[in-house]
Amino acid sequence: MDAREAALRRAHDHAVRWLASLNDRRVPARASVDEIVRALGRELPAAPSAPADVVDLLATACEPGLTAFPSGRFYGFVIGGTEPAALATDWLVSAWDQNCVLHAASPAYSAVEEVAGAWLLDLLGLPADSAVGFTTGATMANFTCLAAGRDAVLRRAGWNVARDGLTGGPGVRVLAGEDRHMAIDLALRYLGLGQPELITADGQGRIEPAALRRALATGGQRPTLVILQAGDIHSGAFDPFAEAIGAAREAEAWVHVDGAFGLWAAASDRYAHLTAGCADADSWATDAHKTLNVPYDCGLAIVRDPSAVRAAMGLRGDYLIQHEEGDPTDKVPELSRRGRAFTVWAVLRSLGRSGVADLVERLCGHAAAFAAGIAATDGATVLNDVVFTQVCAEFGDDARTERVLTRLLDDGTAWISGSTWRGRRVMRISVSNWSTTDDDVARTLDAIRRASAGT
Repeated sequence: MDAREAALRRAHDHAVRWLASLNDRRVPARASVDEIVRALGRELPAAPSAPADVVDLLATACEPGLTAFPSGRFYGFVIGGTEPAALATDWLVSAWDQNCVLHAASPAYSAVEEVAGAWLLDLLGLPADSAVGFTTGATMANFTCLAAGRDAVLRRAGWNVARDGLTGGPGVRVLAGEDRHMAIDLALRYLGLGQPELITADGQGRIEPAALRRALATGGQRPTLVILQAGDIHSGAFDPFAEAIGAAREAEAWVHVDGAFGLWAAASDRYAHLTAGCADADSWATDAHKTLNVPYDCGLAIVRDPSAVRAAMGLRGDYLIQHEEGDPTDKVPELSRRGRAFTVWAVLRSLGRSGVADLVERLCGHAAAFAAGIAATDGATVLNDVVFTQVCAEFGDDARTERVLTRLLDDGTAWISGSTWRGRRVMRISVSNWSTTDDDVARTLDAIRRASAGT
């Protein structure tokens, strides 16, 4: 056995043991950063080490400091696990080590991206000729879509931002709901657009179309981007797309939808009504490592007009062998990147249309079960309308809610994070993992009851 094969076998063994431990292990990490640094050793060795021994050291030193993110009882952030076909394929992605930039460089990757992109558009009910780019995550997917939108509205105003930059050009107006995700603000900062103008949202975080219409009426003829969301990070609520997009269309604004986890509602007949009208937007961002459960990192930037995203993201190089109809790199910010479409193709091929719908419905069903269980707990109140995969609850007042959260993490059965929503401290549950079972939900509810008892 050569060194490479020995290292791969050792990594496989550690991975299998890790995955087998998830059902019984504490979800929070057990070790601190300092403890892991000591176990790894601070000094760079003077001589080489056997690759298999390096794998062993890394796995054994880090294991106590790993949070069980892939566990069915992790609900702290909107993070999916890794569906089996996607996990195995991701190992292949590393072994294949493809440069996923050009058709000519990796015909296999380009073919898989083309097929996976078409399947995604079909599942999500989006225009079939849209461009689909595979980015690092939802933040860069939002960035990509908003870059395409920024450049497009400036072109309509007679300004070429690719050639002339932003200085001296027309100001771009950005309108977003007051409960938008913070990643939107970050993407706008990257784009040199600053903070958005905030539009009133209702008690569940949905943008108010009348308020949007009033704001649009006061903006004159400035180039405008309107940002909507499919799935509020706290309530799970979806903006009223038909009304909001109708108002934006009258103002000739570019409409972008941040659907990091919620856009997948369209894949289920039971929940597709939440995205009604969403397909009339100009661009959409989502994250396959959330609801679809592929490994990090895998955002999806979808733009109705492929020429718009190519104008914003495309580049030319004398040494590049570029395809006349465009290449994967024309739809994303990066040149060097992983073969993300391989894993997306694998999970879609593994689950099929009915399997994706079932995944969405199971996640929503677990969220509903959490809401019912918490509502039946003494002193607890569910604060949001549970329409998708998010649950927000409080336990009487902020101080008690904080004590419950602390005790829950100390218990270790599950990871549920706190947040502040509508000025109140809340327990925020995000159900995102394909492997979460009814038993996981029951065990977690028991832990919540223990944490709340006597606080």
